[in-house]
Amino acid sequence: MAGLPDHILRRSAEARAKAEGRDVEEVLAEMKGEAPAKPATPAEPEPAAPVAPEPAAVAPAEPETPAAAPAAAAPAPAPAPAGDGAARDLETESKQYGVPVPLLRRAMEGRARREGRELVGAAAPAATAAPATAAATPAQAAAAAPAVAPAIPEGVTTQRLLTVVKAGAIQQVKSTPTDKVNVWPHLLAIEFVALMVVLAGLIVFSAFVNAPLLEFANFNEQPNPSKAPWYFLGLQELLSYFDPQVAGVIIPTFGLIGLGMIPYLDKNPAVKPSDRKLAIMIFSFFLFAAAILTTYGSFFRGPGFNFTFPWTDGIFFDF
Repeated sequence: MAGLPDHILRRSAEARAKAEGRDVEEVLAEMKGEAPAKPATPAEPEPAAPVAPEPAAVAPAEPETPAAAPAAAAPAPAPAPAGDGAARDLETESKQYGVPVPLLRRAMEGRARREGRELVGAAAPAATAAPATAAATPAQAAAAAPAVAPAIPEGVTTQRLLTVVKAGAIQQVKSTPTDKVNVWPHLLAIEFVALMVVLAGLIVFSAFVNAPLLEFANFNEQPNPSKAPWYFLGLQELLSYFDPQVAGVIIPTFGLIGLGMIPYLDKNPAVKPSDRKLAIMIFSFFLFAAAILTTYGSFFRGPGFNFTFPWTDGIFFDF
């Protein structure tokens, strides 16, 4: 008894105390082992109520009506097994257990399908069914009989509403991915890898290509043509077309301002090249202009910084 819950012990003690005519707390203490058991004393029988004497003569029964005769002659239906809908009053069970009638009916239908027997609808209360049965004809009785539940097609699975739970997503699903990443570690890690690749390329290039320093400058012996380093050859090429003030100050200044104005001229936040046509066009213009001027000054300028063909006169440029 020690392993049973308290509410079950109390209910058993109440039933035993009621049967033996004893105190509930005393019986509960005995069941828990806190007090010695006492022999049960039978409860005093209640005085029987006086029975009225039966009448000497019984009134003859009323003759049966022709309408009720066929109903009385019909054989009574066999009692339904326990749990079947034909022997259950769903209204009474609903009030007793606090369960709605539709749920009781669905549970009854599921049990009938699981046991492989036909289901008959729930019986009506006896108080209202007795007068209707006594006065009903066979045709009315057949019409009033509960309808058999339709058979569920094979392969169709039914579910109870109480068991259908809409599952939520574990991860948040977005229609379009975002274009933002964290600076650390995503951006800095990529930039560090790019730095290591460029450094490795420079080390390999310097190991296989000789780049010695030239001798000290001699003002009496200047090289012809005298060219600036490759990253300044674009400006030196401009000096052959424009005034030094224009080629060395004004044009480079406008170039840098134009590159700096790209974010203000094209405010599209997208990163796809197809969506940033204006920014790509402006940057491409300055990039190709600088590349053309640098290539032209490196390979197509000879002695006196005059125009020449590298495949005819050679290349006048030291790498």
